[in-house]
Amino acid sequence: MTFSIVARSADARLFGMAIASSSPAVAARCVHARAGIGVVASQNITDPSLGPAILDALGKGVSAAEALARVVGSSRNAEFRQVLALGSSGPPVLHSGRHALGVVGGALGADAAAAGNLLANPDVPRAMVDAFTAAEGHLAARLMAALRAGAAQGGEAGPVHSAGLLVVREVSWPIVDLRVDWAQSNPIGALTSLWELYAPQLEDYVRRALDPGAAPSFGVPGNP
Repeated sequence: MTFSIVARSADARLFGMAIASSSPAVAARCVHARAGIGVVASQNITDPSLGPAILDALGKGVSAAEALARVVGSSRNAEFRQVLALGSSGPPVLHSGRHALGVVGGALGADAAAAGNLLANPDVPRAMVDAFTAAEGHLAARLMAALRAGAAQGGEAGPVHSAGLLVVREVSWPIVDLRVDWAQSNPIGALTSLWELYAPQLEDYVRRALDPGAAPSFGVPGNP
């Protein structure tokens, strides 16, 4: 049903996540991140409330392991959930309940964790973490490299129809929030194209929010 990766930059300035699924609009339910705090994926028979609850705990200074244990431990249906969590320091953690669907896998790295359910094979998450670690450039580009590597390793057992990419940093809104909520085929390719279109403009949009007088023009008809 889903494969995803959560990650942070080495300086913990940026947090982000990339995800793909056979379900529509997967990023609307499963992706949770806060600047300076961390990132959480809540997937597999998804409970979207788990993400904000874990981020709340991380914001109080507890470790990702403790935050995950607290929130999942108090959930009545934890055995159905798959959750990944990563804070501003310390290692990432993941939980896969005993009722997670199909082939389930997970992999941990220093600054990233990947997991999935209904996978084509259990090696998909490790391929994602390895690709993230090897990739260079912006955190979003590294996340997309990981998502493509997961798909190349087999991805989900069935066809994938939606994908999403989210990155946060010190401003109060996501600096990257791109989604393909439904595509009959190749949503990861479509998301890659969206990122490549958006990447050169990313900092311009941040400048327009913070200091519009110093920001470049929009470069559209009617704008001088």
